[in-house]
Amino acid sequence: MAKASARKASLKRKTKETDIEVAVDLDGSGVAKIATGIGFLDHMLDLLARHARIDLTVKAKGDLHIDDHHTAEDVGITLGQAVKQALGDMRGITRYASLHLPMDETLTRVAIDISGRPFLVFRTTFARDKIGTFDTELVREWFQAFAMNAGITLHVETLYGANDHHIAESCFKGLARALRTAIAIDPRAAGEVPSTKGSLGN
Repeated sequence: MAKASARKASLKRKTKETDIEVAVDLDGSGVAKIATGIGFLDHMLDLLARHARIDLTVKAKGDLHIDDHHTAEDVGITLGQAVKQALGDMRGITRYASLHLPMDETLTRVAIDISGRPFLVFRTTFARDKIGTFDTELVREWFQAFAMNAGITLHVETLYGANDHHIAESCFKGLARALRTAIAIDPRAAGEVPSTKGSLGN
């Protein structure tokens, strides 16, 4: 069951593996209330909310006694769906954004198109299997789940970096800053769908 109004949305997702509640306000101030049971993911989602200036609430219970995979992926799915709902018909949005995000020795490039056509290119590698207790392969899994369910075209490429924590953080911060620009209302195009087709995702 989901609700959406203005540029806000709330959504619940429950399976045999996870029980997740997400609420987003795309015109918020970066307030985050995150509790996934996965410390590193909580940290990344807090960064995402703060730098995207999105108010974000995420509550998740998952089968963490197995591993973090189902919870991380399902949070990405649910958050992506909530963002898509909050965007509505995407009238007036800037749509495109790209930037290079530095994080100490690391530099990551992120480009986004809120197109309604989901696609992910993720060219980032990690030297280690884990950051703390978090599996580094789940970074890509989260981005895949988010992009596919948000209906966005997303390119993420780490140009260089040595510290895996910095690499992961630069990806999330890069997404946040690109998303912040892309979802912003362009005052010169308010009320218009930013596509020659007249609609996005069709």
